[in-house]
Amino acid sequence: MGLLAFLVVGLVAGFIARWLVPGPDPMGWVGTLILGVIGSFVGGTLAALFFGGTVDLTASGLVGSIVGAIIVLLVWRGLGGSRARTV
Repeated sequence: MGLLAFLVVGLVAGFIARWLVPGPDPMGWVGTLILGVIGSFVGGTLAALFFGGTVDLTASGLVGSIVGAIIVLLVWRGLGGSRARTV
C-alpha cells in the first residue's frame, strides 16, 4: 500500500507542478509520474537538509513533492529537455 500511495502522491505532485510552471511540457502521464516521484525525492532531501532529520526513501508530503517537482521541471527545461533546439 505504501508504494501505491507514493506513486499517487508523485502523480498529483507532477500534475500540480506542470500546472504551476507555465510553458509547454510534451510529456504524458508516465512522464508526469516520473517527474513527481523524482520531485518527491528532491523535496524530501531538501527538507532533511534545511529542517534536520534523515533522508529516507519516502514521500516527503505533498507540498515538499510539489516544490521538488517544480525544481526538477525547471532544471529539465534548463538542460534542454527532450526538445531539439534551433539556433
